[in-house]
Amino acid sequence: MAAGYAELLRTRYAARLLAGTLVGRLPNATAGLAVVLYVREQGGSYALAGALSAVYGVCTAIGQPLLGRAVDVYGQPRVMLPAAACSAFGMALLTVVGVAPHWPAVLAMVVAGVCTPPLEGGLRALWPNVLKRPDRVHSAYALDAVAQEVMFAVGPLLVTLCVAAWSAAAALLVINAIGVLGALSVVVSAPSREWRSAPREAHWLGALRSPGMLVLIGAFFFVGLALGSIAVAAVAYADRHGGGMVSSYLLSALGVGALAGGLVYGARQWPGRPEARLRLLVALLALGYLPLFLVPGVVGMTALTGVAGVFLAPSLACAFVVVDRHAPKGTVTEAFSWLVTTFGVGSAVGASVAGPALERGGPAAGFAVAGAGGMAALVVLLSMKRFLGDPVAPAEPPVGTENDRNGAVEPGFRAGHQA
Repeated sequence: MAAGYAELLRTRYAARLLAGTLVGRLPNATAGLAVVLYVREQGGSYALAGALSAVYGVCTAIGQPLLGRAVDVYGQPRVMLPAAACSAFGMALLTVVGVAPHWPAVLAMVVAGVCTPPLEGGLRALWPNVLKRPDRVHSAYALDAVAQEVMFAVGPLLVTLCVAAWSAAAALLVINAIGVLGALSVVVSAPSREWRSAPREAHWLGALRSPGMLVLIGAFFFVGLALGSIAVAAVAYADRHGGGMVSSYLLSALGVGALAGGLVYGARQWPGRPEARLRLLVALLALGYLPLFLVPGVVGMTALTGVAGVFLAPSLACAFVVVDRHAPKGTVTEAFSWLVTTFGVGSAVGASVAGPALERGGPAAGFAVAGAGGMAALVVLLSMKRFLGDPVAPAEPPVGTENDRNGAVEPGFRAGHQA
């Protein structure tokens, strides 16, 4: 297993692009915590902190597909680096204007959120050109999903260390400066500079004109809802079982499960169509969420959350492959960005739904929201099965593409992504 991933990362530019993208996404991964800590440091309320975090999240959800579409049209360097710098400026502006009056802080969050660069979608658009072999690209999607779990674990720790060493304002500035450097590392690389999207048909819906994309977006909205509810329910569970680090145990177990599942999934090639495989993986993911409402003791609950996380990274990795197959030609970055956006919106909705459920039925009801979300995702995939059939074969790639020269394209693998 390790040898396969090592071989993938030894491919020229692969490790650099993965690391640069993860570093570039640190501001987005840590914004919720960093903004809350800053607002509290300035004497603001938790309500204000939550409101500013929500503004950032909503604006990020709006900006990602729009910037993804711009990347498909204008290329990565012209969009990614200016967006990263503009987003960092928004966060820096927050540290200058403070939290009173509120409107300048809200404006700063709007700028930071809307301008968050679509590095995640951009990396997945680059993988085919960098790795050239579809089997390696599928493994890279799995490694990508696994690396996200590491980033979301390390990012909050880095913020906490910066706050302890300096201040919450310094943490915002440092994390966002690091993020700009990560984006810079990606866009100055040869694969990013040379990448061009396939010619696209002018259409205001962009990637959303694909029925298959709409099915994926619907399904992963509910997967995000499940995860968002788990994060809130874990805190309520901890309050009833000794508090302290209990919620961290549960969320860490969820991450470890996803890490293990993603590593195993990406270490081999799986037979059959990815659309059918995605339905199976989401079914297993949903089944993993259902037992959480039993809320046993801490040891048992930690084990259950670990099992619940096992099929998350494989489901995401498989979804990336399906997106690659169903995104309309010339919309690949936008398509990946829509999936990221929908997942994030679903997570925010899940957190908001879990709150009233916890008030009415305690932790069991909160975790039941996760089970319902998982089953709803499965229902979407099964009921809309006809829209996730074999995609229409993409047009022939332009003369001179990498695939044209190397014969590396398998059926259903989108050649139009290459420069």
